[in-house]
Amino acid sequence: MISREPTLERLAVANSLLLAPYDLTEAHLKRALGDILSHGADDADLYFQYTRSEGWSLEEGIVKSGSFSIDQGVGVRAVSGEKTAFAYSDDLSWAALSDAAQTVRTIGAHGQSAKVKVPTVDGAVMLSVAPGSSSGRTLRLKGRGMTRKDGTRGDQLVTLEISLPEADADLAARLEGWKDSRDLRGKFGV
Repeated sequence: MISREPTLERLAVANSLLLAPYDLTEAHLKRALGDILSHGADDADLYFQYTRSEGWSLEEGIVKSGSFSIDQGVGVRAVSGEKTAFAYSDDLSWAALSDAAQTVRTIGAHGQSAKVKVPTVDGAVMLSVAPGSSSGRTLRLKGRGMTRKDGTRGDQLVTLEISLPEADADLAARLEGWKDSRDLRGKFGV
């Protein structure tokens, strides 16, 4: 069995160096990730950096120069399908983390996802369906399911059943005779 102690020790060090000095908590991290994922991203990560370096240059035992630097920041990554968005700030604060999360979360909505009304035990909610989704895909509505014996809420699973509208003969006839007067294909030799 693998000991959890080294991992817990590393988390405590990360908390003391990266979170606590900047009034960040685990709740802030969960909130940022939740904000990204609630806008349609498939996955999201937070990357914290804190590096201190010091250098001295000596000539014949005499200090000629010295340097000291601190590099710190937070990076945010969101993945939606095959797209990835990144944001970074060298400010380790909730405002900077929140701004970075808001910047990358737009990747989830960028593919013009469709909104559909889904019934739940508490009433209908709007669910975003990503472009390219097909019938049979199961989506999860966290905390929207039935109440358990312990009082917590389960998740509701929604299985997509996508049906396309019948062909519109009138629209097809209109598009058949339409020609773009700018002739962009001709200009670019396509």
